Amino acid sequence: MAYSEYFNPELETMAREDIEKLQLERLKKTVALAVNSPFYKEKFAEMGLKPEDIKTLDDVKKLPFTTKDDLRSHYPWGLTAIPLKDCVRLHSSSGTTGNPTVVTHSQRDLEQWANAVARCLWMVGSRPDDVFQNSAGYGMFTAGLGFQYGAEKVGMLTVPAAAGNTLRQIKFIRDFGTTVLHAIPSYASRIYEVMKEQGVDPRKDTKLRVLCIGAEPHSEEQRKRIEENLGVKAYNSFGMSEMMGPGVAFECKEQNGLHIWEDYFIVEIINPDTLEPAKEGEIGELVLTTINREAMPLLRYRTHDLTRFLPGECPCGRHHRRIDRLQGRSDDMIILKGVNIFPIQIEKILLQFKELSTDFLITLYTVPEGEQHQAGDFMSVEVELREDTPTDDYQMLQNLTKTITHKLKDEILITPRVKLVPKGSLKMSDEGKAVRVKDERKLF
Repeated sequence: MAYSEYFNPELETMAREDIEKLQLERLKKTVALAVNSPFYKEKFAEMGLKPEDIKTLDDVKKLPFTTKDDLRSHYPWGLTAIPLKDCVRLHSSSGTTGNPTVVTHSQRDLEQWANAVARCLWMVGSRPDDVFQNSAGYGMFTAGLGFQYGAEKVGMLTVPAAAGNTLRQIKFIRDFGTTVLHAIPSYASRIYEVMKEQGVDPRKDTKLRVLCIGAEPHSEEQRKRIEENLGVKAYNSFGMSEMMGPGVAFECKEQNGLHIWEDYFIVEIINPDTLEPAKEGEIGELVLTTINREAMPLLRYRTHDLTRFLPGECPCGRHHRRIDRLQGRSDDMIILKGVNIFPIQIEKILLQFKELSTDFLITLYTVPEGEQHQAGDFMSVEVELREDTPTDDYQMLQNLTKTITHKLKDEILITPRVKLVPKGSLKMSDEGKAVRVKDERKLF
């Protein structure tokens, strides 16, 4: 059966003029709804702002910024704009320190969320005759249910495998003929490693062809390595629970930036220091305003994710603006000896070495005064070797360590202490994401 290239042709291929007309209409409704929440009601009163003051799209700049701290300090219902009896689900962050962030959804919100994810999955080639396997955690983590309902909306047979148990994941991939897989980048790499251990050739022994990756920053080098190892096309995705979860932005088959759905969001990129709009093409902080959600609209939400708008039209025919792959987070930026460093810069260098796995850990530590070595703040980088890299060739490992150190210094202008460790040495977070930075400087 021949399918359209678009899940929703009317919305996906809208002209810019029509997109902006729809955005303004939805923005006005969203602002009028938002002031029903205790948080925005108080904010608007403080600012002397009224919903009717929003007359043009540019007036979005009159609205207050919203932050994760606002959600935590008004936990749990302070930003909910409709009666709780009209909400049908909530998701929240882990909340390991202080209050979690809670996001409420109405039935309509869930339907619109499923449509957004379905649009993304369709855009990368998923069709009703595919088998979709989701290796994300279910429950409070939005990637589980978010991708589940989106895949069902496409019409695919879905395998809600959930996180972990890699041997079972591989068995399901083979037995059920999985063609489309969702996994975070570090776990996609782990699946390949276990396949190798088990003598499974993903190109010959599976039907995998599409992989959706996201939830943790990753470099183009890591994406290419995953594609080469698993024999798939790997498409970058972006989502966050505060917006809805997965489905905020996704690559199309061109793999040249992520289309961010502007019938769902008004998108800004700002200088995180001045809070003014970033210059065209300049890296800045992504700020999102929901315009297609009723239970908990968020105005000018500061994501702390760093990206830029990509210029020009995409050959795929979608006119929703594209953002570049995320460069990291403004709150994840490492400042060491006056130098700004992002973990993704280090990953980019490490993945140039075929002897290394994809897992690494940056540790920042302080050498106090009075010890033999020079005092101050320093960085170590532990990186796992691939399992087929010999660990008994001392000279080779020493030379490899020196080469990695020099390349890292050229990239980040700091000389780190590089330590090569056996595969499986580094731990994952509770959500299965790779832990990239450990800052121990505060301990001194």
